[in-house]
Amino acid sequence: MKTKMTKRMLLFRCGTILVLLLIAGLMFLIGRGHTVYFDNKKAEYNGQTIETPYRIDVYVNDERVGKLSSGDRGMASWMGQNFKMRLEITKEKGGKKQIANVALKLPYNMDGIILNLPAMLAGLPEDAYLSEFIPAPVEVTEEDNEVVTDEFGLEGLEEGMEESAGE
Repeated sequence: MKTKMTKRMLLFRCGTILVLLLIAGLMFLIGRGHTVYFDNKKAEYNGQTIETPYRIDVYVNDERVGKLSSGDRGMASWMGQNFKMRLEITKEKGGKKQIANVALKLPYNMDGIILNLPAMLAGLPEDAYLSEFIPAPVEVTEEDNEVVTDEFGLEGLEEGMEESAGE
């Protein structure tokens, strides 16, 4: 009887591991979430300066996510690695719009991705128009490190934190 229970337990454990591996494989195929930032800023590559168009309208999933004048930045969220967008480019004020459909593979190792649209539209290589978004570090000032005491002389709770400290 003991061996029958052991075989049954082993079968359930193997089944559980198989289900977890299937879920992991499915999640890998679906992909991960990315934040894609679009720049309409001048680009320099090998001494060549790429000028910006007057305006670029960025559409992702048929929704306008950016109306970028020269020097502007927009953003969109995307699930998966196969990114698609439509660009409506106006070279000069009052000019005719050109439409460009763009599809690219997003890198697995980046969460925040910056796409320089003028460099991409100029046909430059990926390293010229795609980079990782790295947020600026927050500077800590002396005021942030100030110790606050309560009416009993206890230190450590900052103002506004008393209410959430008891929860």
